[in-house]
Amino acid sequence: MATARIYQRPKNAMQSGRARTDAWLLEFSPAEAKRPDPLTGWAGSGDTREQVRLGFPTQEAAIAYAEREGLAFTVIAAPERKLKLQAYADNFR
Repeated sequence: MATARIYQRPKNAMQSGRARTDAWLLEFSPAEAKRPDPLTGWAGSGDTREQVRLGFPTQEAAIAYAEREGLAFTVIAAPERKLKLQAYADNFR
């Protein structure tokens, strides 16, 4: 049985914009552990569902898709945004 997680993408900490943070994503949990490739040494597995990431406009749409397809899912709440308000004059105190 495939398990999935539904979450909202957090804001990138390196940029000030909030583009694409309102969309909800559905990702599948890895079914098997990664192991090193004997030739290259890169980590990989035979699980191709790990490469799939589906985007949805709302949380309800993502949940409806998972229920329709018979997927076990976990909804991860969006992180709460904390604003750090400070004035420019605070740099000189």
